[in-house]
Formats: sequence, C-alpha cells, structure tokens
Amino acid sequence: MSISPCCVKGFTWAGTPTGKVSKLANITTYITGDNPSISILLIHDLFGFTHPNTRLLADHYAREIGATVYVPDFFGSEILPFDKILSGDWSSLDLPGFLARNSREIREPEIFACAKALRGQFKKVGAVGFCYGGWAVLRLAAKEHDGAPLVEAITCGHPSLMVKKDFDEVAVPAQILAPEFDPVYTAELKTHTFETLQKLAVPFDYQHFPGVEHACFMRGDEKKKGELDAMVRGKNAAVSWMKQFLQD
Repeated sequence: MSISPCCVKGFTWAGTPTGKVSKLANITTYITGDNPSISILLIHDLFGFTHPNTRLLADHYAREIGATVYVPDFFGSEILPFDKILSGDWSSLDLPGFLARNSREIREPEIFACAKALRGQFKKVGAVGFCYGGWAVLRLAAKEHDGAPLVEAITCGHPSLMVKKDFDEVAVPAQILAPEFDPVYTAELKTHTFETLQKLAVPFDYQHFPGVEHACFMRGDEKKKGELDAMVRGKNAAVSWMKQFLQD
C-alpha cells in the first residue's frame, strides 16, 4: 500500500477559512458551520487538517450542504512541511516513517471515536475522505457497523491505503470520485469497486474524471489543464450526494 507523490503537490485556493479550532473526541479539530442536526466528518489527506485547501473545502460543504463540518487532526499534531513538499525536496521527507506513525491500525480507533461522537450529537452524519481519508471513510461505511451505522453516506475521492476488502464491506450509500490517472487507485481497484458495489444492496455513485490525476479534488491547481474544473465538479458531486442522504 502506498500514497502517490501527487498528493504532495499542493495548491492553495483563494480565500481564508472561516471556522474555528476546538475538540472532537478529545482530538484537535477544525469546525465550520452551525447546523445542529446535520454533520460531516471530513478526513484529510497527507497535508493534514491545517492545510488551507482542506479547511476551505470544509467551509464550502458547511455552506452548500447546510451542515456542521468537522476536520479532526488524525496525524497527532505532526504536519509535513508545506515548503519542502511544494519545492519537491523529497529527500528531507520521511514519508515511510510518517505513514508508519499514522497507520490504519493507529488512527482507525480515533476515526471511529470521532464518528461515534458525532452520531451521539447529530441526527445525520456523513463522511468525506480524500487520499489518506479514502480508506477511512470506507471503514466508517463497513457492514460491521450495520446494527448501529456510524454514518448515513460517504464520499471517497482518489483513496489511498485501501484494500479490496474495504470495498467488499461497504454497507451505506457510497460515492466514489476517480481521476483517470492514479497510480494508487489503480485500474484493477477501480474495476473491483464498480463490480463490487453493484452487488451490494446500497446506492452508489461512481464518477470518472478524465484527463486529471490523483489529488486533483484537493489541489485544484488552475495551472494544470482541467484540474480546477475537476475540483469544482468533485466538490459539487459531494455536495449533491450528501444532500440526498443528510437532508430530510
């Protein structure tokens, strides 16, 4: 399992995040929106919960869906240096070590705890995850929670660190956002996703984004052909999907 280097080619959107930083399940969390009934757990990519793109996307979800959006820090206060990432200084970044410190086994209990905290507070809960957050939302959607689902629906964009079993066990409505070029979410995994979700008794929405690469939905780089449009389309797709299952 791996994460594509494309994840770490960030592009900061215009604007300033409007939320606040507080706690969720004792984890430092960016929170935006004020709907007392609908919440969304947004699980960040490698840039972490402080990245402006992630917070601005959370602000969009809060406004456009009408939800309170939570972006917890699932990297234990560790932040990859944006400047080294943006300059391509890969030799100074210990990505294998970083991923070992933030493995599925280590972070899954925290992710489940956050979802359970939201479930106890809100009438409806959705989950959105990109790259590193992709495997996490699949786990939140798993059938092991079927007796007491943690979320109403998920959106999963260019996931990383996932295995086929994660797709096999989806038990809530699932939306998949898939760039054409993705060395991590491979053609084999995409085919497995599409064939598997058809067999499960859940609604699913698989959207293909031609001409763009892994990380496009968070990066939105206007200098890359079609990427900003893909980011906007991906944001709109997630908004529409969540409205279907979170709004009465």
